[in-house]
Amino acid sequence: MLSILLENKNGFEALLMGNDAISRGALEAGVNVVTGYPGTPSSEIVEQLAKVAGERNLYVEWSVNEKVALEVAAAGSYANLKSMCVMKQVGVNVAADSLLHIAEYGTRGALVLVSCEDPGALSSTNEGDSRPYAKMMEFPLLEPGDFQEAKDMAKWAFELSSDIRNIVMLRSVTRLSHASGNVVMGELPKDIPEAIFEFSGTPMDQMKGPVLAFPTLVDPLRRRQLEKLSKAVAAFEESVFNTYVGPQKPELLIITSSVCQLYAREALTILDLWDRVGLLKLGTTWPLPPRLLEQHLSACEKIFIVEEGTPFLEDNIKVLAAEKAKQVGIKIFFGRKDGTLPPVNELNPDLLIKGINNIMGTSFQPVSDDYSEKAAEITAAVALNRELTFCPGCPHRASFWLIHTVLKLDNRAGFLCGDIGCYGLGAGPCGFSTIKILQAMGSGIGMASGFGKLDMFGMSQPVMAVCGDSTFFHAVMPALVNAVHNQSDMILVVLDNSGTAMTGFQPHPGSPASATGSKLPILDIEKLCCAMDIRVEVSDPFDLKATRQILLDLLEDGGNPRVLILKQPCALSPIRKGRKMYEMAIDANRCLLDHCGCNRLCTRVFKCPGLIWDTQKNKIQIDEVLCAGCGVCANICPTGAITAERDR
Repeated sequence: MLSILLENKNGFEALLMGNDAISRGALEAGVNVVTGYPGTPSSEIVEQLAKVAGERNLYVEWSVNEKVALEVAAAGSYANLKSMCVMKQVGVNVAADSLLHIAEYGTRGALVLVSCEDPGALSSTNEGDSRPYAKMMEFPLLEPGDFQEAKDMAKWAFELSSDIRNIVMLRSVTRLSHASGNVVMGELPKDIPEAIFEFSGTPMDQMKGPVLAFPTLVDPLRRRQLEKLSKAVAAFEESVFNTYVGPQKPELLIITSSVCQLYAREALTILDLWDRVGLLKLGTTWPLPPRLLEQHLSACEKIFIVEEGTPFLEDNIKVLAAEKAKQVGIKIFFGRKDGTLPPVNELNPDLLIKGINNIMGTSFQPVSDDYSEKAAEITAAVALNRELTFCPGCPHRASFWLIHTVLKLDNRAGFLCGDIGCYGLGAGPCGFSTIKILQAMGSGIGMASGFGKLDMFGMSQPVMAVCGDSTFFHAVMPALVNAVHNQSDMILVVLDNSGTAMTGFQPHPGSPASATGSKLPILDIEKLCCAMDIRVEVSDPFDLKATRQILLDLLEDGGNPRVLILKQPCALSPIRKGRKMYEMAIDANRCLLDHCGCNRLCTRVFKCPGLIWDTQKNKIQIDEVLCAGCGVCANICPTGAITAERDR
């Protein structure tokens, strides 16, 4: 079926998800190189462009991490191609080193960095805000406010980057990336450029010289970079993506960006305040357009700044207002800093209504207090306390059962350092609270490497680290090299479930295919670890007996780094395709429930969703729909009441 992204009829209107709108904008701009690293809510952009790579002559790559992704995209730019690099907010931190140097030197062909961010941390471990990078590293920042703008602004980002010869950041958020709206398409270009990297000019010849970061070039490079920012400011002053709606002299001016402008519009419509309140929506949020802001700040005393994330827009507008105090006068600011809006989490129209009521002295109550109280009472009565849990048949549940059990058997207060992925749930009840430290990608092994060298201070606790196969390539390898070189006493457990499972099974260097499906060589994690001349073991986490013994042996074999690779595909992986390894059953004669001494270990502690404690019948049951047939529960049942028969 022809992808909607390839529709080439000018004016054609379609319902697109925000990420698809960004993809379409890149295609209309004539993008040639697309790179990224998977991360919700950004992944669909690369995935959709990979599907049309053949038809549009694109090079699309899932890179090993965000820093490398940006460098590959930059190579495309330096070869005079149009490049785009895609990641989520935490990935910008990984890319920051290269981002600083690319922004300082500049680009040749267009280079657009798309950061899809997650206010409220709906699928993240933090609410990281990457906007300050634009100010700190001095490159333009654009923020679309709706789905049409997502497409149009993505296209314009390439034009702006080409014009100023520098990187441009396009920032989306979850509610834009993963929601859908109508988008009117433009035309797709037909040109196929030729890639060539010129290096015959002088170091300051941006288009034909070598691309160098030398101390002697810092001064002229910085001056050139600031000139580019000035050029961006001039473009921002006239940008169609900065819009104002409201009276000429409003009682209150709301300044906002991104999807917050949709919340503000809804709030003002509900409150019927369009004749009293002005709404200035900024699509160009760094550098700020000073003349435009001076014009609107001069018209109003009270300014309400509405944004998600850190008070980035608020702080910068306050600085500009202070610099323009003679022209605009003294202002009263409202926003996240003064408590008019909460300092964390997503915004919504109700929060804005409450803030506007407090500022304007208006009163609007969507529902009565009695209704709210009754709704809260009913919600509390029917709400289910649903804990986060691993999927039925997830190999991670078996892995953490083993690690938890072995550390208890070892009895030396050993602990596990975790990492970012599905297996981060190992810090919670479904992972038996096994993970004791959980921060950034790759930090588990890095910290374990540190803990493993503290014996000189009397530390005798065994330390382990856990990571996934994609994370191993992304960030773990350097830390493992560090542990090997410094002979740190620790164990790394690699949970190899055959793909970047948390974000949709995108390929990584251990996979046999590229983003577009072409065959690529597999990098074997076991061979890479063996090449470091350390002990490496491989086992199946579903084989509890054998793997438990290996873990116990590894704990005994101290002094140097050791690696255990637990290989078993994710229960949702295309590799498994819903096939069950075993047909599971309950032997009612053996299941003694509270009388066998295990106190329902299978449903109370192991807690696989495929096992049910039927309170009516007072029996353990197998949920035939949910059960993945991994067979692990049969091995943890002390009476053998759960049986596993090999599925034919």
